[in-house]
This record gives sequence, C-alpha cells and structure tokens, in this order.
Amino acid sequence: MKILTGNDLKTGAVTWWTGVGWSLDVNDSADVGEHGAAIIAREEGARNVFAAYVIDGEKTAEGVRPAHIKDRIRALGPTVRPDLTLKPADPEAVNWVI
Repeated sequence: MKILTGNDLKTGAVTWWTGVGWSLDVNDSADVGEHGAAIIAREEGARNVFAAYVIDGEKTAEGVRPAHIKDRIRALGPTVRPDLTLKPADPEAVNWVI
C-alpha cells in the first residue's frame, strides 16, 4: 500500500491523503498506487498541502500503519508527551509506534 503524507499549509499539522482531501487521521489514508506524484503535484499546486511525499503503509486490523517508524511517529504525535498524541486516552498508543 502506498499512502501520501504532508503538512497542512495553514497549521503545519501532519495530514494524510484520503482519496478526496486531507485528514489528520492516518486511518483515513487511501492507497494511491502509482499516482502519488501526480496527486502531490496537483495538491501542492493548489496550496492544499506542502512537503508531501509517498510512503509505504499497510492495512491492519487496527487501521493503516505507516511502514517506517518516522512516519508512525508523525501519525501518532509527540512521543515525549503522550497526553498530546492523537490517541491520548489509549495507554498502548506508544506501543503502536515501535
């Protein structure tokens, strides 16, 4: 599975391509296949996102999981303050990163 990630142009928040727009939740990610570069060019040109790139991911029972630890950290949020992550009520959330 190939997914797109980037940053919101206004807030800098990590975003994920859903197939029709951008979401803060990695589980909303759509498989872009070989169309990632074209989507990035269109979305950055429209100033909807910046610093977008294609990454490998996998669909699991828990949702979409980026293949690389860097992108799992980006998907979850700060690791130094678990209360500020996107899953603050889940004590097992940091285990998802590793």
